[in-house]
Amino acid sequence: MKIDIATRIDAKELTELTIRSKSHWGYGKEQIEAWREELTITKTYIEDNNIYKLVIADVLIGFYAYQAESEAKLKLNYLFVEPKYIGKGFGKTLMKDFLRRIENSQFESVILDADPHAEIFYAGLGFRVIGQLKSSIKNRFLPIMELNINKAIH
Repeated sequence: MKIDIATRIDAKELTELTIRSKSHWGYGKEQIEAWREELTITKTYIEDNNIYKLVIADVLIGFYAYQAESEAKLKLNYLFVEPKYIGKGFGKTLMKDFLRRIENSQFESVILDADPHAEIFYAGLGFRVIGQLKSSIKNRFLPIMELNINKAIH
């Protein structure tokens, strides 16, 4: 198992994994298509952000992506795991890698907009809900979550 930085050639595979992973939570094809643009990982996005992929025996298991939101905050934009590996600890492995990479940085906290299905996962890692973001699905809100980096679980 290794976690490496993603490159431009990973764009299509990362996008396909993102769509499969999002679909795992019961969203219909129509909804996934409505989200296709925001679920697409472009070559430019890879060049402009920090993206790390978890690979086992040349098989992409999952990835995460982040960027600076301000001088003190990072934004975790993506964390996705291949559906057959969800619930087997790979999401936590990716989060621990992410937190290890940023622990000695100038950043004080990490924020993210969680899918409602992932709120419990992030809460278990010490994130707390600080607000909500209206979703494109009627009467559905995404929890905006934050983690103080100094209090992160490693």
